[in-house]
Amino acid sequence: MPDRDTLVCPPPPAERRIVLVSPCRNEAEFLRRTLDSVIAQTLRPDLWVIVDDGSTDETPAILADYTERHDWIRVVQKPDRGHRAVGPGVIEAFYAGLDTVELSDFPYLCKLDLDLDLPPRYFEILVSRMEDNPRIGTCSGKPYVMRGGKLLSERRGDEMSVGMTKFFRTACFQDIGGFVRAVMWDAIDCHKARQLGWIAVSWDEPELRFVHLRPMGSSQAGIHTGRRRHGFGQYYMGSDPLYFAATCVFRMAEPPYVLGGLSMMRGYLEAWMRGVPRHEDAELRDFIRDHQRRSLRRGRARAVAEIEAERADRFRAVR
Repeated sequence: MPDRDTLVCPPPPAERRIVLVSPCRNEAEFLRRTLDSVIAQTLRPDLWVIVDDGSTDETPAILADYTERHDWIRVVQKPDRGHRAVGPGVIEAFYAGLDTVELSDFPYLCKLDLDLDLPPRYFEILVSRMEDNPRIGTCSGKPYVMRGGKLLSERRGDEMSVGMTKFFRTACFQDIGGFVRAVMWDAIDCHKARQLGWIAVSWDEPELRFVHLRPMGSSQAGIHTGRRRHGFGQYYMGSDPLYFAATCVFRMAEPPYVLGGLSMMRGYLEAWMRGVPRHEDAELRDFIRDHQRRSLRRGRARAVAEIEAERADRFRAVR
């Protein structure tokens, strides 16, 4: 049986063409595993643009090896910024890659991190789900992380596509105006899509579970810095204080136990006390708070179903 690196998949039909854009910096530890899992996909992307954001490890050499053997993988070089980019920096690097793409050639777009191991039918299943339901604008599987020799769920809500495999219908991505260049870009996009009548969703099924090789919410400066940054981002996008407090309690049940949730709350409160400006779209902030307050009263699944039903007319009107 051929190894994953030598498998050859036929190009997808035009209506299933996928472009991946991957910002990266110093990903040598995990890079080959991600590259191999994408190459082995049953529905292989037509183009993969990898933005090397100033790597100083073996990342450039690994990428050179793969681009020499796979002409659909392309590298865009960015100068060394001197540190690992997070939040807005990631999106800046993403757009450096996307700007080299003729997006109208691709019905599907994915911002893909390079610290993942994807199951082989991952893209095939996502595209099939979107073909079955034209309202699905963004979707994903679920991230799992290895702890104590076991794969454990990172516990992400079903009403969001996850940021490390942010898979979009191109029409939806353009409708929402793309990603905001700010912290919480990977939640704001789903809320904006739902506000405009699209469906954002993720599924926890064996064929859509992928391994996240670097824990979500960690940071180059430590996991507590990452959690504080998340709290700051929740304040920025206008999250309801009571809802966010409940989220912090929920996150206290996972490593780093208790302290991680407290770090999230600290980030939120520090932004509040400093009077940090919030996301400029006041209507979207109101929409987000309404969604969160409904979730507290009725449960998240019921609240999302109600909102999707209410926004269906908007989707039909513009499609």
